[in-house]
Parts: sequence; structure tokens; C-alpha cells
Amino acid sequence: MITEIEGVRVGHWTHARARTGCTVALFPEGTVASGEIRGGAPATRDFALLAPERLVERLDAIVLSGGSAFGLASCAGVMSHLERAGVGFETTAGPVPIVVGMSLYDLGEGDGTVRPGPAEGMAAAEAATEAAVPLGRVGAATGATVSKWRGSDHAQPGGLGGAVARSGSVAVAALMAVNASGDIDDGTTMRAIREGAFEPPDITPFVENTTIGMIVTNAELTKAECHLVAQSAHDGFGRALVPAHTAGDGDAVVVAATGRVASEVALVRTLAVDVTERAIRGAVQTGSG
Repeated sequence: MITEIEGVRVGHWTHARARTGCTVALFPEGTVASGEIRGGAPATRDFALLAPERLVERLDAIVLSGGSAFGLASCAGVMSHLERAGVGFETTAGPVPIVVGMSLYDLGEGDGTVRPGPAEGMAAAEAATEAAVPLGRVGAATGATVSKWRGSDHAQPGGLGGAVARSGSVAVAALMAVNASGDIDDGTTMRAIREGAFEPPDITPFVENTTIGMIVTNAELTKAECHLVAQSAHDGFGRALVPAHTAGDGDAVVVAATGRVASEVALVRTLAVDVTERAIRGAVQTGSG
């Protein structure tokens, strides 16, 4: 769990009946971040400020939510929570919290009129803890599904997955909400395609998907180095999902570095691939359990 990274807190808001929710990660002062989107249909908030050439380097919170683009409203509640705590980028009028949001599409799974909003985002932020929190069909991934490219009758539960890797004092952790159009593949799907036992469907109609998440490390990285780690994390998407990064998936990842431990970026990039792959695979195993 990413809460194994010192100073990181995570909280959920879950609506089990409506099959939606949100997950909030809060970061310690001094956290630097960047990210990358490779899916063709993202729903994000303030993702552009993560670009290495943009001014702001700090990150105060990441919000993962269901509800498609409607769910991005949950970020406002997290903003209010942090504003009350005096957290944010300093301006002449006071601190402005830096909150990045990513949403997945779950509107067809339960009650699509129930979506995470400001109150729900604030509730998740207020519940944030440094202790381990539940994974699986909870928070942002409550209504997540996978394998929808095979048809709705083949859809399987997705979920929220986590993984941690360590090398000496360096720790890298992933938290992924998996709502992919494709399969979690151990080689079986690709082997079937190669051998002609399975013909890949036209994925054009399947536009209501997304795998979103975050990589968090205690390493000291620059914003540009965080961007490199995000690029490597997407290799983990490609290892775990077939297909990944489709036109109808909004696949996106943010990398946050708390800067507690000196490290070479190459090591963090290597560990990021591993934890991303394992978190995505574990999300489905946990979600269907």
C-alpha cells in the first residue's frame, strides 16, 4: 500500500449500492510530481500542471474517482479540506492546494445518478490515514470492470490494487484503479490471438473505460525525473493489460516523490514498472474475490 511511504495518507468514500466512490491520497510538504496520459479518453483535472515545463512542482493530493467526468467534482471537497489546513502553493492571497484528479467511467454499473462530489471528496480526505486501507471493490474502483471488449456478458469485476517494491532504503509503491476494456493477461490472450483461437474484437465502440493510478516513492526526484518514472509506469500497463492505452481507455498515472531518500532515477523507473504491473493484476484478483 502506498501508505508504506512515510507521510502519505489515503482515504476512501464508497457507495456500494450505486457502485461508485472516490479515493484520496494526501502528500507531505515537499512532494514533487509529474504524470503522463496514454489513453485516448481521459477524464482529468489539473493534469496539465504536472508537465515538467510548468511552474508548480508541488503536489498536495491526488483524487481517483468514479462517476466519469462528473466525479472530478470531488476534487473541490479535497481542496476545501486542504485550504482549512493551510496547505497549498503560496500566493499573495494565501495558499492554493494543488490537487490532481483522475476519473473512471462506472455510470452503467449501479445508479449512474449517484456520483462523487465535493462532500464525498471531503469525506475521503477526512478519512485519510497512514494505516493500510482496503483494496478491491472500494473507493474509486467500487464499480470498476474489465474484459469489456469481449462484450458486456464477459465483463469481470475490476478493482483497486496496490503493490510495493524496495531496494535498500528506496521504496516505490503503486495504487491503481483498474476499469479496463481489455483483459488482465498472463500471456493467454496474446497466445490465443497468435494461434488464431481468438479474434480481437473491434474496440472502437468500447469507450467507457480507464485504468488510473499513482506511483509514490520516498526517493528524491526532480519533476522531470518524475515524468520519466511515469513513462516507465506505463510499461507496467502494457505488461498487465491486453490491449492497453486504447482510444476508449483514459489510462493515466501520476508519480509523486516525497524526497526523503537519495536515489538514481533509473532504479525508481525499474521498480515502477514492477509495482504497476503487480498492482493492476492484484486489483482484479482482489476485486473478484
